[in-house]
Amino acid sequence: MPAVFLKDRSLLFVSGAEAQSFLQNLITTDIAALEADEARPGALLTPQGKILFDFMIWRDGEGYTIETDAGQRDGLLKRLTMYKLRAAVALAPSTEEGVTVSWGEDAEGARGSQSARGSQSARGSQSARGSQSARGSQGARDSQGVRDSRFDKAGVTLTRRAGRHGDGAEALYDALRISHGVVTSGSDFALQDAFPHDVLMDFNGGLSFRKGCYVGQEVVSRMQHRGTARRRVVTVSATTDLPGTGTEITAAGKPVGTLGSVEGGNGLAIVRIDRAGAAMAAGTPLLAGDTPVSLVLPAWSGLVFPTSGDEASA
Repeated sequence: MPAVFLKDRSLLFVSGAEAQSFLQNLITTDIAALEADEARPGALLTPQGKILFDFMIWRDGEGYTIETDAGQRDGLLKRLTMYKLRAAVALAPSTEEGVTVSWGEDAEGARGSQSARGSQSARGSQSARGSQSARGSQGARDSQGVRDSRFDKAGVTLTRRAGRHGDGAEALYDALRISHGVVTSGSDFALQDAFPHDVLMDFNGGLSFRKGCYVGQEVVSRMQHRGTARRRVVTVSATTDLPGTGTEITAAGKPVGTLGSVEGGNGLAIVRIDRAGAAMAAGTPLLAGDTPVSLVLPAWSGLVFPTSGDEASA
């Protein structure tokens, strides 16, 4: 299977004696639970609980690498710097642009070569080689990839690696994301418009309800405990090519959701699952524009469409 270079991804490094506690008190991801070779999704929320920045994060020696959209990196760095105050934390952007994702045999090969080097602790000791800039740039180059926990949930081994290490078409990665219900900001949802529940972060490892407080935590915890999340990611399919991103999905003329990423007759959308479930139970056609579509909740989420006003249950 291919290795695909994502040119619009950027990295920044967080290090220092208080790096873990600094991030743990800010972002949605449970940093303490991160495994050595694992990348998890995460977000920095608004006080109202909506996603301000989204990213992937993994351990890099004694610090952390954050991978985000290139258009978000400087804003995220500025926001983290604002929160840093006097904390013993260093924040530094990487000079290496882009990330390569590999899956199937390519991913297994990368994981194997990483294991052959020793262990993640060996990576960590290699990281302890001096300054943050040296650690960050060399650590990013030397890494053979970390596994993406979102795809783990779907039974797919996919690794992420800084820099260009493949030339597969980006459409191949988009098709893989779509088939497994893995969204990306910009294409599938707008920042400051979606809650973490909307994009399944409560199921993909990007949202913790057990650690202490972080920005926006009170809102998302209330949504979790009251079961009020009704907008969810679905995969969308049609017998013909789907219309473009941003097309409204309707049932009997009433809005249900909006198309996100599209590849041919398959796509992603965030929809009101109560409305979609009621339409399907009544046999009402679902349309993306004028195109009849079918909606499916990702199997790995364990969610089902409700047939009443209740939230979907796992």
